[in-house]
Amino acid sequence: MTLITKSSMWICYLLVLLALPQFFDSVLAISIFNQMAIAIVFALSYNMLLGQGGMLSFGHAVYFGLGGFLAVHALIMIESETMYFSIIYIPLVGAFFGLLAALFIGSFSTHKAGTVFAMISLGIGELVAASSLIFDSFFGGEAGVSGDRTFGPPFFGVEFFQDVEIYYLAAVWVFIATLFMYLFTQTPAGRMANAVRDNPERAEFVGYSARKIRYISFCASGFFAGIAGGLFALNYEFITEENVNAVTSGRVLLMAYIGGLGYFIGPIIGAVILTLMNSLLSNYSELWMLYLGIMFVLTVLFLPRGFAGFIMMHQIAWTRGKLSSLVIPYLITGIPSLLFLMTCVAMIEMSHTEEEVFHYLWMELNPSGIATWLITLFIACSSFYAVRLLLPQLNDTWEEVNTIPEKGNHE
Repeated sequence: MTLITKSSMWICYLLVLLALPQFFDSVLAISIFNQMAIAIVFALSYNMLLGQGGMLSFGHAVYFGLGGFLAVHALIMIESETMYFSIIYIPLVGAFFGLLAALFIGSFSTHKAGTVFAMISLGIGELVAASSLIFDSFFGGEAGVSGDRTFGPPFFGVEFFQDVEIYYLAAVWVFIATLFMYLFTQTPAGRMANAVRDNPERAEFVGYSARKIRYISFCASGFFAGIAGGLFALNYEFITEENVNAVTSGRVLLMAYIGGLGYFIGPIIGAVILTLMNSLLSNYSELWMLYLGIMFVLTVLFLPRGFAGFIMMHQIAWTRGKLSSLVIPYLITGIPSLLFLMTCVAMIEMSHTEEEVFHYLWMELNPSGIATWLITLFIACSSFYAVRLLLPQLNDTWEEVNTIPEKGNHE
């Protein structure tokens, strides 16, 4: 990929970030975009650990949350006129504390990867989560800590009263953070992180310290997680124990894995998907967390490289100009797959609802009617059977368009 192509992609990325509010300007849309911005930086920082460095962390929320707590305290200090600076630098405050925590914790946790590192990260995460309910002076106890971003000095006349102004600030920080995280992957330390992940003994043999490489990646990850925490503090103006506990750590793991570990764009895809599920699906169903869990299990089983990996699987077909050959097989297989998914969701919702008439899509279903259950079950079984019949044909077509012909053979 040439420098001009890469530069064009980054310019397009920035333009998309800045143009989104022009096309979706509702209050809900801006709120979702702000959440996406935070999630993207957070998920990318986690990918530096697991996707690139091979360090499975169950406590990544520590650096996100600690950065957010210090950022809120900075807002409080600005409000009390103890400090005086524009709130555009608040994410840097969070980054500083995230880096500080990573420097200390990484000094003893990065000696080993694998199970040892995972268990240490889990222990540290639970320790910080418990401490947040004990040390009220900094963490605020169960109520958390809140600030007010409107007391900061204007930045070229922008006072950041409205959410859309916060979005543009977040978009700039997302672009900067994304760019620098990508540039890190191009450095010797970033490239060696992949080598240490795959074969630490060989990295040691060629003269690199696996522990130092892990430590550098760990600290960089904590720095960018702190930026995400600072953006969270700016957007919500408060932070609680929930932001440092295992739930938040699990959420960022889901983002990175569903999007695609090891692919730089993967966490971005995962962050967008989970944010949409959290913001939109939760308005329609109380069981959205169940569906998220099902999605994660299905991703592990059928898309182990995530959605980004699934997209990259079509690279050969794209370069050979045969991607269009997959459109019809995908549609033929996708329609019964979607029908099976919809009927399964309908049965789950009917078993959960207490209403006599359940409104699902454009239909009114009777959860207590035997006929409703029999028809739904019949459609589910029929569509599943159709998928089983069509999958071999789809697989044959996929193999055909993605197989590179041997030299000397002409199509």
